Amino acid sequence: MAGVATAVAKGVGTLFYAVSPNETTFQHVKDVPNYTNEAVPFFVVFILLEWLVTYFKGEKKIRPNDMYTSILHGVVYDVIGMVVVGFNLFGYEWLYERRILDLDWSSPVTWWVAALGVDMGYYWFHRATHEVNLAWASHQVHHSSEEYNLSTALRQSMWQRYFSFGFYQPLALLGVPMPALLVHLQFNLVFQFWIHTQVVDNCGPLEWILNTPSHHRVHHGANKWCLDKNYAGVLIIWDRLFGTFEAERRDEKIAYGLVDQPQSHNVMWLQVFYMREVFRKARSMTTWGDTFRALFYGPGWFPGTPRLGDPDTFPDVKAPRVKYNPELPRWQEVYVLVHFVIILLIHQKWITKLASFSWMSALVFMAFMFVSAGIIGAMYDGWWWAPLVEAARCIAYVAYARSAPVFGIQFLDSAILVYFAASALIWTSQSLAVVKASVKAAKLE
Repeated sequence: MAGVATAVAKGVGTLFYAVSPNETTFQHVKDVPNYTNEAVPFFVVFILLEWLVTYFKGEKKIRPNDMYTSILHGVVYDVIGMVVVGFNLFGYEWLYERRILDLDWSSPVTWWVAALGVDMGYYWFHRATHEVNLAWASHQVHHSSEEYNLSTALRQSMWQRYFSFGFYQPLALLGVPMPALLVHLQFNLVFQFWIHTQVVDNCGPLEWILNTPSHHRVHHGANKWCLDKNYAGVLIIWDRLFGTFEAERRDEKIAYGLVDQPQSHNVMWLQVFYMREVFRKARSMTTWGDTFRALFYGPGWFPGTPRLGDPDTFPDVKAPRVKYNPELPRWQEVYVLVHFVIILLIHQKWITKLASFSWMSALVFMAFMFVSAGIIGAMYDGWWWAPLVEAARCIAYVAYARSAPVFGIQFLDSAILVYFAASALIWTSQSLAVVKASVKAAKLE
């Protein structure tokens, strides 16, 4: 029992960067634990606790459509990250061999240099994702929720990590070994989970040093005074030093989401739609110079304005604003919930083994997970092809799982197989009804 309590205490400590340098220092990359994956159960528990607190305080109704979308973005982020490993740290070991300083891998000094270096690197990387339109095309996903709760923290971009290339490589020249970098990249990311909440109001004196829920609420606001503020990961001191700090205002509520809020819950569409907008803007320019500025200046830039655009021309978003909140019939809400849980079970079962798959198996798994993540939002959005795609997804699962158990637990595999088989029949019927209605409408025209 004592061992379980110790493990829980360490897991919770990871969420708040409250860890021991001695216990989180490693000589070899292969010895570095997957702290992010280990934190997932604690993410779930804290999300449930936040729901309970919110419910009993009677403040807000939980919107399942938004919650599903946020968590499934996290699934997509995790899947693509396991397949394309290490690109953002390309060249790190080469630079480390040519390091200026020679830090002892086992020294607490190295641990703290890595912690501060990663956090400062994150500040500049995060700032770049807001101030470079092409990078914003990836990062906007994280800001696309109109809610601000712990599930929002999981709404990550599948592309964003690749834009971090070059922001952490300088640490190699300072003598920070790769294992230390990998440890602190994870702790920095995990720490940012708990600051995505409205339950915690103010953290007192810690507000001067740490990034807190109050500071990060400003960062997620679409109000004009919130834009391009508070980029910190762990330490808010970087924003105070570099002129991007903005305190939360008590006299004006924050409207969460994007300035031009997309009306969709489709995970895969939200991941890619803004990239199309960026290139459409670039193609509309009349000179090569403006074409490149449309890609590499701020999202609000237009010819004749400063690099980040003219704030006077930005829409003045105020809270409250009407939220995109489509609902499904009760039976479909139940179906989506079961479907959502199964996706999470498949993800947890197979994600750590994905790197060992053949390239063909990895592509098939990725395709299945991406379609599974996107189809829930497509149902909420009312896309006409959603029943057809869901029928095909269910048939594909049945075809695979009949001969290759997915979970290795006979009862669970049999139950889920029957569920998918029944679902395939239901959605095939729904698809035929959609096709029939479309043909009928075409004839009337």
